Amino acid sequence: MQQAIDFLDESETLSTLLETISDHDWQTQTAFKNWTVNDVLVHLHFWNMAADLSLNDSDAFAALFGELASAMQQGGLRPFENAKIRERGTELLHVWQDRYRDMAERWSDLDPKTRVKWAGPDMSVRSSMTARQMETWSHGQEVFDLFGKVREEKDRIRNVVILGINTFQWSFKVHGMEPPGEMSYLTLAAPSGVIWNFGESNHGNTITGSAVEFCQVVTQTRNVADTGLVMTGACAQAWMENAQCFAGPPEQPPAPGTRAPK
Repeated sequence: MQQAIDFLDESETLSTLLETISDHDWQTQTAFKNWTVNDVLVHLHFWNMAADLSLNDSDAFAALFGELASAMQQGGLRPFENAKIRERGTELLHVWQDRYRDMAERWSDLDPKTRVKWAGPDMSVRSSMTARQMETWSHGQEVFDLFGKVREEKDRIRNVVILGINTFQWSFKVHGMEPPGEMSYLTLAAPSGVIWNFGESNHGNTITGSAVEFCQVVTQTRNVADTGLVMTGACAQAWMENAQCFAGPPEQPPAPGTRAPK
C-alpha cells in the first residue's frame, strides 16, 4: 500500500527538522492555536496510535473514543491528548519515530480496501493512511513555518490533493452550506512540475495553481488570499474560502497574512 510508504516519508521529513531543534524549542508556540512543538507531536503521536488501535483492537478503539467524547465535554482535546501521551521533547520524538516506522512497515502489507473503525463511518486502511499523512503534513507546516524553513515537497502530496477533492461536499456541509455549483475543474502543478487535472471542465468553475498551495488551503494552513491560486466562478471561490478536508466541527482558515510565508 503506497499510502503507508508516503506516510512514512512525510513523517521522516518532519523528523529530520525536529532532530535539529534545541530543548527550549519544544516549548515554543507555533502559529496554530498557540500549540507548542510538543503539542504538535503529542497530537500526531496520539492519532497515529488511535489509527493503529482501530486496526488491531476495535473494542479498545471504541473505548478510547468513548473517553475522548467525555473529555471533549469537559477539558477539551489538548488536556486529553497530553494526559495520554506523557513523553516530551526528544523522548517524545523517539517514541513517535518508533511508532510511525513500525506502523508504516506493517500497514504497507495490508489490502488497501480493509475496513477499520473511526470516529464517523468506517474507512479503508488506505483512507486512514492518507489521513495520517495529511495530518503529519499539515501540522508539520506550522513547525516548518516556526523555524523559518521551507519543506522540500514531493509528489506524494497527491494523496492530500485527492483528500481535498473527496471532501468538497463536506467543506460546505460542515459549515451548514450547500455548494453553489459543481466541484471545480482543477489544474494543479505538482512539486515535480507534472500537471494534474481533476474534475469536469464543462461547468465554468476552475482552480489553477500549485498543488502544494491547494493542499495548504484545504488543510487550513494558509488563507487562500496568501496563495497564488486562481479561482474562476462562484463555486470555486466559495470552496477555497471554506475548504476543510478534516473531520470535526467547522473550522475557519487563518486570517489573511497571519500564516503567510515570510
